[in-house]
Amino acid sequence: MYKKAGLTRRGKVAVAVAGVAIVGGGTIWFQVHSAAVAKDEKAAAALQVQMKKLELEEMRIRNEQASTDKKAATVSAEKVQAAVDKCVKDSSGLVGKGYGSPSRSDVVADCKQQYETADGSGMQIAGSSRNTDGGQDGGEISSPALLGLIAGGGLAVAIFARKGKKADA
Repeated sequence: MYKKAGLTRRGKVAVAVAGVAIVGGGTIWFQVHSAAVAKDEKAAAALQVQMKKLELEEMRIRNEQASTDKKAATVSAEKVQAAVDKCVKDSSGLVGKGYGSPSRSDVVADCKQQYETADGSGMQIAGSSRNTDGGQDGGEISSPALLGLIAGGGLAVAIFARKGKKADA
């Protein structure tokens, strides 16, 4: 007898079952993958919000420190100026009294040198207001910058991983 070409009834059922299994497995995988991608995106967004909070806190601390430094510098400068004025007033009797006596500009210069170098806090305050990174020499990466680099790298990895998974599908 002659056999027909094609699948038997049993073969057709096996192909149908395999097709349903493949489509069902693909659907389940896609749902799991979509949930993982959504979770990664939420984590990246939360990390960005956290980084913004840290940046704002750092800016607030720097502004407070700058304000404190400026007030201290102003107070120190006022103290030095008062001491210089008192010194000039006390030494004004020596000005122009004869040959070899100091001129007014010499007295002022001597008083400024005496009181401005004696009170070195003005220089320390000026130095600390410019160097706000905690005494580092600028060759190192600060912690917010490091956190930003890590977050950016993580975000890039998540994006490339997501594109890679799409290309595989």
